[in-house]
Amino acid sequence: MHAVRRLIVVTGLLAGVLGPAAVRGETAEAAPADAAPVAQSALDAKTLYQFLLAEIAGARGQLGVSVRAYLELARDTRDPRIAKRATEIALYARDMGAATEAARLWNEIDPDSAEAQRVLTGVLMRTGARIDELESHLAKALAGAGVRLPQHLLGLNGAMARVENKQAAREVIDRVTEPYVTQPEAHFARAHAAFNANDTAGALGHLDAALERRPDWEPAVMMKAQLLQHDRPDEAIALLKAYSESHPESHQAKLALARSLAASKHYREARDAFEAVLENLPEDADALNSSALLSMQIEDWAAAERRLHELLRANPDDGDRIRLLLGQVAAARDNDTLAEQYYRAVGSGDEQIQAQFLLARLQSKRGEYELARQTLQGIEGDDDVLRRARVAEAQVLRDSGQFQAAFDLLEDELSRSEQDPDLLYETALLAERLGRTDIMEGRLRTLLDVDPDNAHALNALGYSFADRGVRLDEAYTLIKRANELSPQDPFILDSLGWVHFRKGEHGRALELLQQAYGQRNDPEIAAHVGEVLWAMDRRDEARRIWNEASERHPDSKELQAVIGRYVQ
Repeated sequence: MHAVRRLIVVTGLLAGVLGPAAVRGETAEAAPADAAPVAQSALDAKTLYQFLLAEIAGARGQLGVSVRAYLELARDTRDPRIAKRATEIALYARDMGAATEAARLWNEIDPDSAEAQRVLTGVLMRTGARIDELESHLAKALAGAGVRLPQHLLGLNGAMARVENKQAAREVIDRVTEPYVTQPEAHFARAHAAFNANDTAGALGHLDAALERRPDWEPAVMMKAQLLQHDRPDEAIALLKAYSESHPESHQAKLALARSLAASKHYREARDAFEAVLENLPEDADALNSSALLSMQIEDWAAAERRLHELLRANPDDGDRIRLLLGQVAAARDNDTLAEQYYRAVGSGDEQIQAQFLLARLQSKRGEYELARQTLQGIEGDDDVLRRARVAEAQVLRDSGQFQAAFDLLEDELSRSEQDPDLLYETALLAERLGRTDIMEGRLRTLLDVDPDNAHALNALGYSFADRGVRLDEAYTLIKRANELSPQDPFILDSLGWVHFRKGEHGRALELLQQAYGQRNDPEIAAHVGEVLWAMDRRDEARRIWNEASERHPDSKELQAVIGRYVQ
């Protein structure tokens, strides 16, 4: 009975593929006039056997047998539907050799079939066919695309994705799109091909051509903005702003504008742009996250906290990371109790380790130095995590004034990893605190041998010379290089200003120090600004800077020491 049922089912399938006339044993001429093409031979025993074998083997998961049987059946019957079925089975079995043969046969039997042409093109792409053969099939597919021509044009670069020579792929796309240059999609395809071939200028030219033919076409606008972002970010922002204003319904444009502003470090504008996205999509997790992070960047702690709570409700699976951020916001708002609650609520993984580091920093800030050390000593993880914990513990010892203990702790770590950049840097700073400038200089020079472009090491060595008023030309060279590597770092700007001050160039020194202070409200930078103002006989301004900094940072020993030298 099972065999009978299988025969009934398969005979039904065969009727669907070959047509009822063939199943009844009639010739193709007996089929209705409007029927699809059928085999030119009757359903003889061999044909029935091959079909049964192909279907039953496929049903049992014996795909290799099924593919071979269908290929033989397609060759014998030369029916396009059998060839199509053979192609589908071969693709499902990932037998690309058989799929290529079946798809070629399908195209040979039914040369006017757009579907057959499209499938063969796809198979040739996947099998790495010769580029000239691929070009021929792409041209035929476009010629027969009809109303689907725009979609086919937009799919060209996907079709050429496996071609390793991107310039050759570009040339193919340029040639096959030549008959369709009145279509914006043709220029869009050419733009992608040019970009893939590392010709950004050419890509922008084709995008402009596409926009000439279809002004305000969003895909072209988005791609143009993306290409402009790297070298001409202001133009990208202007383009996206204009498009967003003329198309207020475009969520994609608003999101692209927000991201472009953030990438260009226009943090406040970027935050406001993400807020505009949230007006229409208030639970968009990406926009909530970005708005929160940017609010933290511009120190709008209330807005950051609000958005993080909304994000926690919208995306509870990301709870540990969000609670970690909420703890940082609470700490920035001097709510240490709430910050500690959030840090302790972080459950597992990398976020939990980071929470323990932040908790120890909080405890150290409160003067709970031994408790902070216990927190750090309780951290578990790989060698890198444990090394970071020892470095953090040394920082706690340094904060408590135990410079020798901090140095000894890191020296022990350094003995096991003599080239570790972090350990070299930290022991250098501690050596300076202990008055061992020879060790400090040696460690920093060793670090620079390992990593010549380490901006922090360059800055630290240069600042040490400048602060002691020695080797000022070398100090300037070192700090200038650090500034070139990290031009937005306010501490490096502070060092650059300080070396100018030591060289007697007060005007340039003040300019750089004020720039640094504008970027980072740091007590030591404020101390330097005041010293330069004092040296320029602008003492009221110096007192004002120092008083403001003292109110913000009453515990800064460095600031108070500078003020004490000048103000009696």
